[in-house]
Amino acid sequence: MSHSSIPVLDFGSQTAQLIVRRLRELGVYSELLPHDAAEAQVRALDPIGVILSGGPASVYEVDAPQMPSWLPDSGLPVLGICYGMQLISYALDGEVLRPEGREYGPAEIDLREVHPLFADTPEQQSVWMSHGDRIEQLPAGFRSLAANPSTPFAAMGDDTRHWYGVQFHPEVVHTVHGRQILRNFSFGICGASGDWQPANFVAEAVERVRVQVGPAGQVICALSGGVDSAVAALIIHQAVGERLTCVFVDNGLLRLGEAEQVIATFREHFHVPLVAVNAAEEFLGALEGVSDPERKRKIIGEKFVRIFEREARRLEGAAFLAQGTLYPDVIESSAPDRKKGVTIKTHHNVGGLPADMQMKLVEPLRYLFKDEVRAAGLELGLPEKWVWRHPFPGPGLAVRLIGPITWDRLETLRRADAIFLEELRAAGLYRSTQQAFAVLLPVQSVGVMGDYRTYADTIAIRAITTEDYMTADWARLPYELLAKISSRIVNEVDGVNRVVYDISSKPPATIEWE
Repeated sequence: MSHSSIPVLDFGSQTAQLIVRRLRELGVYSELLPHDAAEAQVRALDPIGVILSGGPASVYEVDAPQMPSWLPDSGLPVLGICYGMQLISYALDGEVLRPEGREYGPAEIDLREVHPLFADTPEQQSVWMSHGDRIEQLPAGFRSLAANPSTPFAAMGDDTRHWYGVQFHPEVVHTVHGRQILRNFSFGICGASGDWQPANFVAEAVERVRVQVGPAGQVICALSGGVDSAVAALIIHQAVGERLTCVFVDNGLLRLGEAEQVIATFREHFHVPLVAVNAAEEFLGALEGVSDPERKRKIIGEKFVRIFEREARRLEGAAFLAQGTLYPDVIESSAPDRKKGVTIKTHHNVGGLPADMQMKLVEPLRYLFKDEVRAAGLELGLPEKWVWRHPFPGPGLAVRLIGPITWDRLETLRRADAIFLEELRAAGLYRSTQQAFAVLLPVQSVGVMGDYRTYADTIAIRAITTEDYMTADWARLPYELLAKISSRIVNEVDGVNRVVYDISSKPPATIEWE
């Protein structure tokens, strides 16, 4: 199935994939491609326009990524965002420099004229800026479309070329009218038809898996119990049928009662062979004494792969390993196919995979966001309870237990986490938060319990709201609920005398603590 598209050329911004997501939300197909992708690779997507992402470099630096040589004569409409706007100016003989200070965070801009790029948006609007450099002189043929005191050219346009630039980030939610600006570019300037829907990417993912695996390939799917791996399994099952076997590994790092729940639920709702492996001792042995979060992730990633390779040999040599990897995992890990990005942390199923892995990866969801995966799950008939489960990290409680991992500390964390989620559901707030969990800190503090002095552990609880998991805010839970959760944890979990609530947003924090 073919769609006209607006590909995004990636210059390294941590929000580059958000641009893709926003376009897909509008019903416009998009993919993120390297900034130096060959013209043929871009043309293969039947582009009706191109967006240049932001990035961390300065356009005038010696090794800074530059404009693709084929783009100026392509005849395609172009929208440059932040670095992309500066790159347009620099490539077409405008002037870009670094003034004193930088502009980061919320800002107000004033439109200079009524223009199709800003159709149905107000004359003054709130945007999100994140730049050190700025355009000092526009290239020939361009005019200013918006400005503020710090940024004389907050937006620019050349209607003859159909090339435009915005110094702010329309893809982030903090730019109030950002979606409308992207809509105006996509539909008003590029002429998009809006034919991208969840049913499309299910059918296309099935076909891609079918082609990759071939007519005889055997596939093992790493099932975690979350929506991602479940959707991946159903897509692959549609593609290869009985040549798929799901493997669920209990690594000893799961939530309270989760292993039993996943096995029972999967066997009740699906008709796919499931192999359950209890590998708790293997994982905990490999993690003994390890505190560094990157080492934890890499150890867990390698251990998972070795177990799947072992199971593959028992299943007559399955050559393919399927995972429910999503794009936020890829972008934070700076995976090999997104070499322009900056590593935030290694995800066990992306950067944590061993280089000598014998199996070939099948990742039908690799470039999808969580909301798209949930839409696909509903399209595939997944039960709503499964579709709306909060994400649980592949490394499990290993990245929610700060410091060395022991079975006793895991049990403490498990019980505290279960209380938190139980109370969140009882208050009817589970669906209004997108992720919630407890963290066991390597911090002990003095307390008083039953007239006795205690010196015991601290539990942090965290709940976030987010649209895409690329940015997130802390959930404003009612004080009464927080008080009840704290009281229950301190009274019911041995060895804990203090509970704190994490009120950090992403950025600057990440959602998980490690």
